Amino acid sequence: MNPPTKITEPDAPNRCQAVTSQGQCINESIDSTTRCVVHGANKQVQALAAKDLKNYRLTKFKARVQRMSSSDGLKTLSEEIGILRVMMEERLNQCNDAQDLMMQSQTISDLAMKIEKLVVSCSKLESTLGQTMDKAALLAFGSKVIQIIGENIEDPEVLDSIGTSIVNLLGEQDNGEN
Repeated sequence: MNPPTKITEPDAPNRCQAVTSQGQCINESIDSTTRCVVHGANKQVQALAAKDLKNYRLTKFKARVQRMSSSDGLKTLSEEIGILRVMMEERLNQCNDAQDLMMQSQTISDLAMKIEKLVVSCSKLESTLGQTMDKAALLAFGSKVIQIIGENIEDPEVLDSIGTSIVNLLGEQDNGEN
């Protein structure tokens, strides 16, 4: 380690910022730090190097991150939910008896909480993006579909059958939501 260099002027901009019992340190700070070698510049240099390394790790994938973030398909979390559900299923399939289930209970519980959190986040995201329909909007849509079909089909029995099927389908969707 090189010995510290003394400052020549008391108000030098590169003066070490450490305070001693005699006042502010009279040594020059090391480049890109606020301290001299005596007062921990080496720690600041190491911290800056670690930060630069972290920045490198982040920027190394910048192009890939930008490509993925601009994809419309990534504005949904449904694939991630599917991955977690597959992981849950695999973990449960590994359990052969109650003891295995108890041994895996922490992992299974964690997966269940992650799935729940992701489902809630996905629902909020879809709602924010306008990708969800409430019950009233769904029924209005179904009514319009039946009306369009009715304008093109003359047979009342076929029309009644199609309308009943659509209402039943909407009822199934409504039951699935609750």
